[in-house]
Amino acid sequence: MLKKTERRHLEKAAAGHEWPMWCLVVFFCLVLAGCAEINYYRQAALGQWQLLAQRRDIQELVGAEQTPADLKQRLELVQSIRDFASAELLLPDNNSYRTYADLGRAYAVWNVVAAPPLSVDPLTWCFPVAGCVPYRGYFDEGRAQHFARRLEEQGLDVHAYGVPAYSTLNWFDDPVLNTFIYYPEAHLAGLIFHELAHQQLYIKDDGTFNESFARTVELVGVERWLTLRQQQGEMSAYRQYRSRQQEFIDLVLLTRQELETLYLSDIAESSQRATKEQLVKEFRRRYVALKQQWGGDERFDGWVNRPLNNSHFAAVATYHTYVPAFFSLLDRHAGDLRPFYQAAAELADMSPARRNAALQELNPAAQ
Repeated sequence: MLKKTERRHLEKAAAGHEWPMWCLVVFFCLVLAGCAEINYYRQAALGQWQLLAQRRDIQELVGAEQTPADLKQRLELVQSIRDFASAELLLPDNNSYRTYADLGRAYAVWNVVAAPPLSVDPLTWCFPVAGCVPYRGYFDEGRAQHFARRLEEQGLDVHAYGVPAYSTLNWFDDPVLNTFIYYPEAHLAGLIFHELAHQQLYIKDDGTFNESFARTVELVGVERWLTLRQQQGEMSAYRQYRSRQQEFIDLVLLTRQELETLYLSDIAESSQRATKEQLVKEFRRRYVALKQQWGGDERFDGWVNRPLNNSHFAAVATYHTYVPAFFSLLDRHAGDLRPFYQAAAELADMSPARRNAALQELNPAAQ
């Protein structure tokens, strides 16, 4: 594992272009995996190096005459969001999201998620820093799609999707990126809060815990940010979006549960496959009915209308399963984030079985 001084030296090298690129590649391979998967780690090293090398200080960009006015305005907004994150949400006060990088593409990375054809439990891949996670990330879309096709050839349910941002868990100072800088204010703030929450608390080998915790901090943070800003119109729009998004997530999780029940049954595999298709059709039918209640809101059509398989339902569960439990934990501390973070850290210190049981007890649905 990289020592703190080593990773800081790597950051300085990337910023100043001190090292030849091949040195960085070799360095990452030796530290991360002994080059057991040299091609994968090579693209990871190069992608991270290129991202770090493009960072520019936000304050300098704001003060530069050549910075476009619309970008300057967004960067000033980011500065306010970043200060709020540490002062009011008690998230790490460091140099993350105090620089900006334009990657010249729509996404920072592309993730690949896979699950067996008769299971909603995603495959995991293990890495030295992040531990085991239910996805595999690539800086190049073509490589991600190639890996996805390889998994499909093995008979797995797979999908690859673009991700606007990711956290290096305070190993490096993560920049604001062109991939999300022009998001609506509430979503921009939420993304920054989410990624900083991963720096606040992250445990290896439990992606559902990590993402649910970060999602909770994101949602709480956006509400408090918009309240502070007295953005009534923005708050109203955000709450409507959140309400409809939650209804959609509940529908996805319900379908995931139905699929899981099916796969755990004694029904023959051929019947399970046929029923699986029927459950996906029923999910789409329910979505149409839900959309009618929203007055025809089509914002989730892209997710629903693509070919769906187990990997899609598994991915959503990773980000949302424990969110109600974390909100219950926050309520126990009267909305005070400091003891909430401490209580969440105590959960993180438990064995996986005890942690899962404790979160299940916190879930309002179980009470």
